[in-house]
Amino acid sequence: MELSQSGLKKNINFIRKKLSEGTRLSCVVKANAYGHGIPQIVTMLGKVGVDHISVASAYEAEEVLEFRKAGTDIMIMGILYDNDIEWAIAHDIEFYVFNYERLKLVLEKAKKLNRKAKVHIEVETGTNRTGMTEEYFKKALTFLKRNNEHITFQGLCTHLGGAESLSSTFRTEQQKERYKNYLAECKKRKYMPVTRHIACSASALVMPETHYDMVRVGVATYGFWPSPDVYYQHLQSVSKMKDTPMSRIITWKSDIMDIKHVPKGDFIGYGTAFQATHDMDIAVIPVGYCNGYPRGQSNRGYVLINGRKARITGLINMNLFMVDIGDIPNVNTGDEVVLLGKQKNNTINVSSFTNYTQLLNNEMLSRLPTAIPRKIVR
Repeated sequence: MELSQSGLKKNINFIRKKLSEGTRLSCVVKANAYGHGIPQIVTMLGKVGVDHISVASAYEAEEVLEFRKAGTDIMIMGILYDNDIEWAIAHDIEFYVFNYERLKLVLEKAKKLNRKAKVHIEVETGTNRTGMTEEYFKKALTFLKRNNEHITFQGLCTHLGGAESLSSTFRTEQQKERYKNYLAECKKRKYMPVTRHIACSASALVMPETHYDMVRVGVATYGFWPSPDVYYQHLQSVSKMKDTPMSRIITWKSDIMDIKHVPKGDFIGYGTAFQATHDMDIAVIPVGYCNGYPRGQSNRGYVLINGRKARITGLINMNLFMVDIGDIPNVNTGDEVVLLGKQKNNTINVSSFTNYTQLLNNEMLSRLPTAIPRKIVR
């Protein structure tokens, strides 16, 4: 896999132009940076001046810690086990707290280390995953104010459960109002968080009222629109029929493992999924579902060879699959094969996978194994 530094820079510049003045950008690198690779993406983000990284676990935070640029803050938005709290505090890592009882353990660990914990209180506004309800949030505010020498009220946050969809506008509006009510309680108590944040990629791009002090941008970092609705709203805002202000930064390549001639009537691969209706030449590609290549692409998907599309013939195997090269001249063993990305004037998009396999963009990307080598290119 090749990761484009210039493509990432283009995306970050575009996102920053969308943000309100003074709003900080936090880039989300959960799920191995949406399949792109945490070590590579964190290194690349440091080169474009991103100084806040969001992750889903302590495991991911530890990896970011190794590759981040000095001065970059790390925030854990998801699971943090009890025995990792002390580690997070010791390494100055910010983390969500969505259960009131946990604050007591955080306090205990902060006192033990004689170091302040940086806590983001996640509140429930309608997504109903994690987040304190109003009753527990009030108790949490009292607790934080009483113990502010040991715990920093680093953030007040929530997650919008449908910001990418126009059909969910009523729900998003309700969530925004509920969040304002939590903020009002903070003002009433005269105890405000350092950072207010609720925006994901979708709301960061099209809802400036959600920007507050920081936005948490995931899929847009990598050049993907959160949804068609968000893209169309962007087009309306710039009065254009089409626009390409972001770039996909990932290209996934392999090469031809072998070339075979298949006589008419023979089957290709396992079972009877594909039978040659004429004499065929096929190329064998050393990639399979163990590499995250979806089996649903069997007899449907395409790869690029010499800039032309070659259709997959037969079932995707664990470690390889075959493609029809009958209409492509001058194909040789070892030639480059593009599985995802551009070759000459043709492109294989992630959507070509998701259309056939019913995988989300995020799902497809996050399944790509860490074992695949990833290289940063210009």
